Amino acid sequence: MLVLSVIQGPDKGRKFQLPDNEPQLIGRSSEALPLEDTTVSRRHAELTPDDGIWWIRDLSSQNGTYVNGVEIRERTRLRPGDQIRTGSTLFVFGVTESSDPDVVRLLHPNQIDASVERSIPSNDDSVTLSEPEPRAAAVDHLRVIYQLTSLVSQSTDRQQLLKGVMDVVFEEFEPERGFIMMAQPPIEVGAPPGPDPQIIPSVVKYLVAPRDHEEARINVSRTIVLHAIKKSEGVLSTNAMGDPRFKSGDSVQRFHIRSAICSPIRSRDRIFGAIYIDSTIANYTFTSEQLNLMNAIGQHTGLALANAELYSEKLRSERLAAMGEAVASLSHSVKNILQGLRGGADVVELGLKKDDLAVAKRGWGILRRNVDRIVTLTSNMLAYSRQRRVEIQLAKLASVLEDVAQLVQPQAQARGVAIIVDADPEMPPIPIDPELIHQALMNLAVNAVEAVEQSTGAVTLRAAYHPASGKHAPAGGAGYAQIDVIDNGPGIPVDRIPWLFEPFNTTKGLRGTGLGLAVTKRIVQEHGGRIEVESHTEKGPQRGTTFRVFLPADTESAIDPSATSA
Repeated sequence: MLVLSVIQGPDKGRKFQLPDNEPQLIGRSSEALPLEDTTVSRRHAELTPDDGIWWIRDLSSQNGTYVNGVEIRERTRLRPGDQIRTGSTLFVFGVTESSDPDVVRLLHPNQIDASVERSIPSNDDSVTLSEPEPRAAAVDHLRVIYQLTSLVSQSTDRQQLLKGVMDVVFEEFEPERGFIMMAQPPIEVGAPPGPDPQIIPSVVKYLVAPRDHEEARINVSRTIVLHAIKKSEGVLSTNAMGDPRFKSGDSVQRFHIRSAICSPIRSRDRIFGAIYIDSTIANYTFTSEQLNLMNAIGQHTGLALANAELYSEKLRSERLAAMGEAVASLSHSVKNILQGLRGGADVVELGLKKDDLAVAKRGWGILRRNVDRIVTLTSNMLAYSRQRRVEIQLAKLASVLEDVAQLVQPQAQARGVAIIVDADPEMPPIPIDPELIHQALMNLAVNAVEAVEQSTGAVTLRAAYHPASGKHAPAGGAGYAQIDVIDNGPGIPVDRIPWLFEPFNTTKGLRGTGLGLAVTKRIVQEHGGRIEVESHTEKGPQRGTTFRVFLPADTESAIDPSATSA
């Protein structure tokens, strides 16, 4: 897939894919490619595909559209490698990175002539550069190492890390092409000689987007790459590709590689692969100092990969431990529910044997309560483990609260608990996902009903709309909705409140799973809101617990009127 790569401007480094047969708009409007460049018009230029060929035209923009430095006045054809300027943003059209491993072809000595000018061992000393002079070069190299250190400290994803390393290499060395090869599996330094390892390109990058697939192909000496990997030495090669041995007309003859560097990616006694760059410019060759720097980059990259492996193992262990804890907690909950179902079934069976409908009804009540518990448990498990996309629409909170109250009413009536709904029916609709908010409020309402005492308990569901003012108003001065779930139960101890929203933490003992409030908090946060708790345990008029949910009610920012759906 073709891409637009931003190489200059506020969005430098971003890439936008260009799907086949889908026109793309460059600008700052909601339907355009998202750019932060304020010098770009809202509808600046349009990219249009036509039978595999892409065209660009300016949409009467204020600052004009330029292709390869020339302002365009009419529809203009684009070719891979073309540069497009809109405002302060400079794009490259084409593919400057490749995920196709076949674009790198390792050639044997009888296919390619490579002369090694110098090789430098890669070891732990390579992390610090051995040639600090001249002083300006040392400062420049220190900057590169600092960039690498910052990169490896922020990224734990292997592919993202390797792409970041290649970006640093291109910024510093300015090669024409480069790639990172990974050995499968990594090689142990000092291991007995064996068959050549399997090496697979992981990241392939070009300075300028190639014009076609054949130009994208990188032909490189297998000897050089294996030398770097198997001997753990950085290699500087000049005249890296002499072509007298190629048969006449071979397509690789146009790649007259003048200089190349290949350094191993190493961490202690393991070699993960190699970094390779080359240049075809006749009067430009890489230097020994640059080879030293590339060895240092390879060492830092190896350390980062080793740390990423350790982090993955640690994360895997923590996940297994958390999974075991979750399974144990859920097993207790399911066991308790099953015991309730069995008890209710026994009572129903007893009533049927005695032909006593009253006894059977009591058993059915037990069955129904436990069926409701397992339905709630299942829905919370699904909501917690598989995050659903929030589908925003304008909805009235009063209707959601009324529906929640109706569903909770049978349970409340069985315990003699009063359910009060206090929501203004004229309250304006707000942008929410009604199903998700319904689930969140159901969790709060059921908890409140179970927390209060029988016969004297009361639960209030209250909703109010507040204009763009007040201490709870979100940033930007927009209005917000407040939902309160209030009970007059015994309250929650102060030391337990910080742990309420932690998964599998419950105040209900064997009757709870600790997932309800965790799911509720996630749903509220996905809506850009927040949830607060206020609780009083002392006897008096304020005794009880209040859960307050604050949801943004800015319809303009939540719903884009220009958005379309498939």
